[in-house]
Amino acid sequence: MIVVTGAAGFIASCVVAELNNQNYVDLVLVDDFSHSSKEANYKGKKYSLLVDRKAFADWLDENHTLVQFVIHLGARTDTTEFDTSIFEELNIGYSKMVWNKCVEYGLPLIYASSAATYGLGELGYSDSHDVVNSLKPLNPYGDSKNDFDKWALQQERAPFFWAGLKFFNVYGPNENHKGRMASVIFHAFHQIRQNGKMKLFRSHREGYADGEQSRDFVYVKDVVSMIMFLMKERPSSGIYNVGSGKARSFKDLVLATFSAMEVEPNIEFIDTPEDIRDTYQYFTEADMGKIQLAGYSEDFFSLEEGVKDYVQQYLIPEKYR
Repeated sequence: MIVVTGAAGFIASCVVAELNNQNYVDLVLVDDFSHSSKEANYKGKKYSLLVDRKAFADWLDENHTLVQFVIHLGARTDTTEFDTSIFEELNIGYSKMVWNKCVEYGLPLIYASSAATYGLGELGYSDSHDVVNSLKPLNPYGDSKNDFDKWALQQERAPFFWAGLKFFNVYGPNENHKGRMASVIFHAFHQIRQNGKMKLFRSHREGYADGEQSRDFVYVKDVVSMIMFLMKERPSSGIYNVGSGKARSFKDLVLATFSAMEVEPNIEFIDTPEDIRDTYQYFTEADMGKIQLAGYSEDFFSLEEGVKDYVQQYLIPEKYR
């Protein structure tokens, strides 16, 4: 039996889909299932039980002998939320509970960290444990993820295998419920379909042309592939970057979306809002050396391949994974 928390959410529901594809059907899905906007993410998938996130601790106490692995992807992921008590409860306190129970019951654990821990990238984007205490995230969400990473690395007692995953800019099917926190591809698709054009932030930094601000965009199918590798192979425990390892510009991303939709490109540049201008990231790129040295050797989707697959196989036909 495999437990997946956050199972009604974006990445976790895609993990459940792949587990089903590989004939894992004895799954326990944990989440707050009261949100109807997320129902399509788990509807039709094969699993044994749905468990409300508030009941999970008690459920695990009673059923831990049946569990073989915990994939803990449930979290509050809104980078514009500034109520730190929400992150303290859902991202730190809850994750500590999951960690401690995995220690107590001898269960291997994968949990979600975030590339938001890297802040403006002053120290680069290496997943070395040596830099964790020096990172300076830009918002309470990033702080919460880094605080848990720091806590995990300080623990004398840890699950016999654990991996904290620093997700970069993930895009792909099943993110429909995320609203403003959905990927740029998702928003570009809907803007282009409605207006025939896409708005991008103008550059306010010397050395960067408009639209050349870059991110490490990673297709969710690659993310799931790395999670499956870690679950099965269980290399050295620790924190791992989960990205493509290749920064690409927002202009590249939008042009790929126009191409996948077979629409003539029409990009309009607008000023970056002043309230985020000073902390706006102009470059992120995951150092993927650690997971590759651990044995992960699958090819990644290029940005163009990933966007085409997402747009044509999921967004246009309005399909879920």
